[in-house]
Amino acid sequence: MPSIDEVIQRANPKKVFTGVALLVLTAFYSPIFVLTLAPVYGSAPASIFHNYGAALTGAAGWFLKDKVQRLTNRRAVYLLPVLALWVPAVEYLLLQQSAGLGNPTGPIITGLLSYYPLVFLSVACAGKLIQTGLRLEQESDVLAEHVPLLTSYAIYSAGEHFANAFIAKFIGTISLFSTAGLQLLVTLAYAAVVPSKLLLLAIPSVLFSLTSNVHMPFGHPTNAVNAALQHEGYELLTRQDSTTGYISVLENFHDGFRVMRCDHSLLGGQWTRSPQTHAAPVHDPIYAVFTMLESIRLIETDHGEARTDENSKALVIGLGVGTLPAALINHGIETTIVEIDPVVHKFASQYFGLPSNHIAAIEDAAVFVKRSQVSEPAKYDYIIHDVFTGGAEPVDLFTIEFIRGLAALLKPDGVIAINYAGDLNIYPSGLAVRTIRAVFPTCRIFREEAAPESNTDFTNMIIFCKKSSATPLTFRDPVPSDYLGSNFRRSYLVPKHEVDVSKFADHHHHGRPVLIAKETGRLHKYQDRSALEHWGIMRDVVPDAVWENW
Repeated sequence: MPSIDEVIQRANPKKVFTGVALLVLTAFYSPIFVLTLAPVYGSAPASIFHNYGAALTGAAGWFLKDKVQRLTNRRAVYLLPVLALWVPAVEYLLLQQSAGLGNPTGPIITGLLSYYPLVFLSVACAGKLIQTGLRLEQESDVLAEHVPLLTSYAIYSAGEHFANAFIAKFIGTISLFSTAGLQLLVTLAYAAVVPSKLLLLAIPSVLFSLTSNVHMPFGHPTNAVNAALQHEGYELLTRQDSTTGYISVLENFHDGFRVMRCDHSLLGGQWTRSPQTHAAPVHDPIYAVFTMLESIRLIETDHGEARTDENSKALVIGLGVGTLPAALINHGIETTIVEIDPVVHKFASQYFGLPSNHIAAIEDAAVFVKRSQVSEPAKYDYIIHDVFTGGAEPVDLFTIEFIRGLAALLKPDGVIAINYAGDLNIYPSGLAVRTIRAVFPTCRIFREEAAPESNTDFTNMIIFCKKSSATPLTFRDPVPSDYLGSNFRRSYLVPKHEVDVSKFADHHHHGRPVLIAKETGRLHKYQDRSALEHWGIMRDVVPDAVWENW
């Protein structure tokens, strides 16, 4: 066994460095590739098979590295930057066909025709460079094969971890750190690591990316976005990549509404042209569920009395476009908003009229709740939990530990409203309801619209609960001031479609009565299914071209 000093003295630094750089770039590109798919297919569907695809093609590249070298007369490495620079153009053209490709087939096909060939060739070339650069064949065939293999795996894993940490910290901070900007930077880095005359073959792709790829963070492509969207009656007002995904604000100038999207999902929207009895202080939401959440104010006390807005405090977990907290603020309720994404908060303030007189906590809700249980327990009269995004519920915020944390922040006579979006016929919906009812003894459940006759039942349901079990949960009749001058609220403020709580009582064979934090991984397959259902729904809500030309 040679010593480390001997290995270093014997090694070819240039070959080893090039191999390491290629592995790091390939690993760095992995999460970026998923991010580029997410606005068109959703974050969950984009990643369902991605790790399997990258692992299989990487393994194939390693074990076929000698054959690749023979077939290309040891020139395969010079093809890498050309292939890398063509990936954005090929991917863009395939994303434009998402409606025909479907989901999750679309992400698989896009990977097979763009990123995965790059993984295969990068690992094949990097593996051979590291193997020959270390020059271990003098010691034994076992060392010559296994040390480079383990080294390559460790380098790739470290590169992917670094990429995830970098993206989490810097995504969206400048234009070049957008998803498309990072994609361009990584592909250009390939050309810097392996300069080659063959790069001339990539000129058409580079020109296409700089002039026609509407995702690139430059002036002309941004103008091209609106040129494409205008055919569908939409206009892009602003966009920015952020910690939770790609965030943008779109205006529909035909029907008169404005929406905020996160990847392949709508966080909410408001009507910009709606008939109202007079100038209302709060815009009407495009979804009735956000108005239904406002009915938390109508829940009577245990003594059958109406609650007063004066001196009341509300906690809103999840901002969306801010219609609900805006309504609470206009009713005179001191409102604290917990939102993990600073861009969502910024856009809600700039484009959706979120009043400035609120308390903003831009952080993870789990961190906020855990800290507040100690510092300010039993503070809030109202808690609204509304955290759906990206086509799936963040299950960590539906565990019994988190729900107990919310209960600790609620006053003894306080009330809570939890919005759950998903297929009510599958296991996670019942699990969420049972978990909530394990903490809050008195609940009523309402859905946004009447139940369909089909087996699929993807909808919003609101679980209204209180801490006391002394009396049933009842709503007072609304008065004119509850409507904030809005005919929309007159129609949708009072919940109508009640769901029998017993529907969710059975936890089935091998099911769990409640969701605990250490078992959230059990729900991943259900989340994937829910996200795919949501993708189909969103394609009916907004035209394909709007999702594709993000």
